[in-house]
Amino acid sequence: MNNFKKQIFFITKNLNKVDEANEIASKYGVEFKPITIKKIEVQSDNLAKIAYFSARIIWKKLRKPLVVEDSGLYIKAFNGFPGPYSSYVYKTIGYLGILKLMKDITDRRAYFKSAIAFCDENICKIFIGTVYGEITNNARGYYGFGFDPIFKPEGSTQKTFAEMSLEEKSMYSHRAKSVTKFCIWLNKFLGKVY
Repeated sequence: MNNFKKQIFFITKNLNKVDEANEIASKYGVEFKPITIKKIEVQSDNLAKIAYFSARIIWKKLRKPLVVEDSGLYIKAFNGFPGPYSSYVYKTIGYLGILKLMKDITDRRAYFKSAIAFCDENICKIFIGTVYGEITNNARGYYGFGFDPIFKPEGSTQKTFAEMSLEEKSMYSHRAKSVTKFCIWLNKFLGKVY
């Protein structure tokens, strides 16, 4: 890989997302530059649609290559709740509220899903990443953000995301999977456009 970096704007208020994305993207010669721009929240229960339409709307304002990422925690016992409403649920009851709701529930299976929408003047494309795991019985760890202290991915030697370094989390996370798919596609199909 040469030293040329493809710079893509990453539309978010959450710089943790950009740090996670850049941990992976740097391996592919891609760099995400965070930018905060007022985002119109598309109302949908489909993460891919939310990311896609948000990216298209923002691209019309910014006219620069950009990505919008939306993610959600899907809990099997709650029929996928909170899903695309994860940000709202986190802001209102937090991960401790989820633990309270799950107090007597034995089926603790869950998954995180990330949808990244890339948009430029020629194309708008979606990349999905999913990681399966379970909700722990108590919060563990101090790293990460959001629901990381209560989510243990499959194959993680019993650690929650919040117990992992950023490098370790990148081996499992939903966002790492969607970013990897995006970066491979960008390098393969767009080359050195940016």
